[in-house]
Amino acid sequence: MNNLTRRRFFEDSLMAASALALPSRLYAAEREATVSPNSKITAAIIGCGIRGKAHARELARLPECDIAYVCDPDLDRADEVGALLGELQRPMPAKVQDMRRIFEDKSVDVVFVATPNHWHALAAIWAMQAGKDVYVEKPVSHNVAEGRRTVQVARQLNRICQAGTQNRSRGGLAEAVRYMHEGRLGEVKLARSVFYSGRSSIGGPVDCPTPPRCDASLWAGPAPLRKLTRAKFHYDWHWMWETGSGEIGNSNVHAIDICRWGLGVHGLGKSVLSYGGRFKFGDVGETPNSQVAVYDFGGKTLVSETRNLKTAPFHPAIKSMWFFYGSEGIIADSHLFTPDGKLLRPFEAKSENHFANFLRAVRSRKHTDLAADILEGHESAALCHIANISYRTGQVATAQEVHKQLSGFSVNDDLAGGFDKTLQYLVEAGVDLGREQITLGARLQMDGDKEAFVSNAAANSLLTRVYRAPFVVPGEAVG
Repeated sequence: MNNLTRRRFFEDSLMAASALALPSRLYAAEREATVSPNSKITAAIIGCGIRGKAHARELARLPECDIAYVCDPDLDRADEVGALLGELQRPMPAKVQDMRRIFEDKSVDVVFVATPNHWHALAAIWAMQAGKDVYVEKPVSHNVAEGRRTVQVARQLNRICQAGTQNRSRGGLAEAVRYMHEGRLGEVKLARSVFYSGRSSIGGPVDCPTPPRCDASLWAGPAPLRKLTRAKFHYDWHWMWETGSGEIGNSNVHAIDICRWGLGVHGLGKSVLSYGGRFKFGDVGETPNSQVAVYDFGGKTLVSETRNLKTAPFHPAIKSMWFFYGSEGIIADSHLFTPDGKLLRPFEAKSENHFANFLRAVRSRKHTDLAADILEGHESAALCHIANISYRTGQVATAQEVHKQLSGFSVNDDLAGGFDKTLQYLVEAGVDLGREQITLGARLQMDGDKEAFVSNAAANSLLTRVYRAPFVVPGEAVG
């Protein structure tokens, strides 16, 4: 999409967003709230799991921020974050189950969203409509449509909304990106995002009771309220389509975001294809534990690889989650290498705390001061979502069929050769490819102006979801 087309699409989207009704008159009355330059910033943390605890630790280091609330449908988890803040010499916050209580409090300036993925967009939108600025964890959405809607609301209401892709605040990495954008790495046509980390089976099917102090309806929120069959209530929602985005959205989104940044690409590209499977686990999990996604941006290619089984390192000497291949060398993490992998030098510019960066933008009222503005977070999350949609609309295939399909691609990478390496990894990890088949995703062509797929109704149906009232992203369908 060229700049003129992107601007026209964005302006049209804003006009559509302006017609949306706010959830309540109370929220509308608070829309224009701002933080005075010298006052302390009053914050709330929504979601008290692993990331919520990390938010509490980071905010406890920032004296300009007071934490007034912690919120989780499971009050045991809210108690844990409250206790953590006490250990960090911070006052005990109020502990609530329903985030709407926080949005009604005019004294709250900013909200930190660290919920499960299926709540990210709606929590951010409700908070912004209530006059709050928002830091929202990655991936910033559970589907493409609600991610775009989050961007629209932020712009319409002039709210500051930061994505939790904190590598954007690393000074050395920003310096490396500038180095590429100045043309000093030569022509850069290929980037790789790599996430290799072992996982185990989540088990099931078993009866999964709701924790005793957890409100199941508030936890499910926008998702259907179903009987769960996984062994563990918390965290393993990552591997279910109704609540999570798989490992690509959980972890690889960080590397995808950096690859997109370094390549200088925007939007969802020309096409996507993803292949992989959930091998060996034999559990109730739905998302792949081994997945490759190929994004064609015309003259540039992004290849994402995720492995959850035992694997050798991606590169024998270079340890990184992202790689840029230029005609004059390689950049991996924040280091410059020769084309044959010899380290030349690190990039060492000063970093900024990602949370402090957000608070600085809250005071300036300039979303351009953000290291990871919501638009960047949306586009990176959306790449994870469209890879999953390719996978979900695909079909099982033999290795020969996958190899043949990939051999026909005209992109800046040897996809068939990469697939051979994937097969080797699976065999070495103990996968019996005679019994377990690979899912070959559909190759989906993109309509960048609409953030939709070309002539594929099944894929387009997965760009959004049917929401469970009253937990509805404005403008989307209600179940």
